[in-house]
Amino acid sequence: MAKGNALIVVPAFNEAERITSVIQGIKKNLPGADILVVNDGSTDNTAAVASKEGVAVINLPFNLGVGAALQTGFKYAVSHSYQVVIQMDADGQHDAVYLPQFLQALEEAGADLVIGSRFLLPGKFPGSWTRLAGIKIFSFLVLLATGKKLTDPTSGYRAMRRNIVAFFCQDFFPQDYPDADLLIATCRAGYKVVEIPVVMKKRLSGQSLHAGLRPLYYIYKMFLSIFVTILRRGAGR
Repeated sequence: MAKGNALIVVPAFNEAERITSVIQGIKKNLPGADILVVNDGSTDNTAAVASKEGVAVINLPFNLGVGAALQTGFKYAVSHSYQVVIQMDADGQHDAVYLPQFLQALEEAGADLVIGSRFLLPGKFPGSWTRLAGIKIFSFLVLLATGKKLTDPTSGYRAMRRNIVAFFCQDFFPQDYPDADLLIATCRAGYKVVEIPVVMKKRLSGQSLHAGLRPLYYIYKMFLSIFVTILRRGAGR
């Protein structure tokens, strides 16, 4: 699959300290791919730092959430006719060394969506036991709703073809946490979803989506969103 048809979408919120190394890692491991940083209302100089690296930057007026930032990137990709989009975090957790493997999986597996899973390689999960338990629960719910076994439904390291990108531009796309509920909608729409093994690094800067009391809201929101997704019948292709 041609790298020139690929866009790497990087949603970023107050990641000025890490965004340069993330961009440079992408350029090193997938030269020729285009990069879009969606600055989600950062209060630091994330946008300026990213711009200095010569990549495209979209500035949202205020912090809208990772879902809104991602969908902004997806709409940009559709309008610019990219054939492949890879989403990755701006905090350095997603190792760019796996980028070529995402493209390979899209091609060889004939997949529409490829997810980077932390649980397909031996090693300790880089997170709390509560988060691990949540991932296991959401994996079970995805299996229950779709019959598809996915080990890491909350992974934000994903690659997708243009048809999936257009599918994600619809109104049902979650604006805050696009995780297991989105995968249920994708599988139920008949798209092929596969996983590849990746190693994720520990967050070194920025603020985690799962800090403080956010995990409680995340669990509540995800259960509610999964319930609505299962009931929805009109979110087809």
